Amino acid sequence: MPLDHVDPTVRKGSLYRGYTRVLRTPPGRWFALNIATKVDPWLLKRTDGRLAMGLVLPSALLETTGAKSGAPRDCTVLYFHDGDDVILIASSYGRDAHPSWYHNLVAHPDCVLGGERFRASEVTDAVESERLWSLAANVYGGFADYRVRAAQTGRTIPQLRLTPVAS
Repeated sequence: MPLDHVDPTVRKGSLYRGYTRVLRTPPGRWFALNIATKVDPWLLKRTDGRLAMGLVLPSALLETTGAKSGAPRDCTVLYFHDGDDVILIASSYGRDAHPSWYHNLVAHPDCVLGGERFRASEVTDAVESERLWSLAANVYGGFADYRVRAAQTGRTIPQLRLTPVAS
């Protein structure tokens, strides 16, 4: 099943907005951290990418190579498109460390997202980064919460651009 195109400029419906409000509460965040992160990779594999705990959120299975181990790794990430490229926000729910998948992509930029091959690069241009933050907030308002929470720990959340790789 091809990766769904996620246009971050399209206004979301009331179900989407309501669900994201719930996820931004302490119980919603707890659920995402403790349940969804463990169930989603399994669920996405079993349903060929059609179903995840995020339900209405644009999520897909990210397959990377371990930064230190070199072993295959997978996890679920939220994503959106910027033209043909895919943008990932390495928020780690606003915690004080980058997610392991970020380190994996820095060490080994070739990856698979939703069954499609990509090459990752970190967004380093400040103007481009701010533009992407505004798009990310349209996709999931919780990214703004994570950005504030991470800043309180001294962490700046990285953004990664995934460029499609020809098969």
